[in-house]
Amino acid sequence: MIAQQIKSAIRDIPDFPKQGIIFKDITPILKDPLLCEGVVDAFVEQLKDTRIDVIVGIESRGFFFGLSLAVRLGVPFVPARKAGKLPFTTRQKSYELEYGTAAIELHSDAFEPGQHVLIHDDLLATGGTALAAAELIQEMDGIVAGFAFVVGLNFLNGREMITPVSDKVVVLAEY
Repeated sequence: MIAQQIKSAIRDIPDFPKQGIIFKDITPILKDPLLCEGVVDAFVEQLKDTRIDVIVGIESRGFFFGLSLAVRLGVPFVPARKAGKLPFTTRQKSYELEYGTAAIELHSDAFEPGQHVLIHDDLLATGGTALAAAELIQEMDGIVAGFAFVVGLNFLNGREMITPVSDKVVVLAEY
């Protein structure tokens, strides 16, 4: 049921950010507090048997539900940001994009070694950003507890990219 509610709320934006892409805009979900609550409830239900000590939300749309989920679970929330956006000492991981490279950063004290970290973002596409976050967490001696996404674009095969790190991949609405 939550998958259909999410799909009904999502707005398709053709040719954004470039020609030929249909962008899945989740911001209409944010206008519906009951749907937002339902999204968090669905994540809690699907993750109930997963040890989670910390949630890392990927900039920027991973902050929306990542923080709400962390609050609900009573665990810390950590923002993963683009290079140069965090004010304290950071650790960085570069990764490839279809049109160049990017880097993701975490504060060096984001979590303790050995903690189980859930990675959250709004959308799973090719999996490159989520994989970079996972590799960075592992380099910082964290354990990737799993991944959680509001939407997944199955035709881009992102799940195959990240399941070698953790087979716990929660996607609430798949295309």
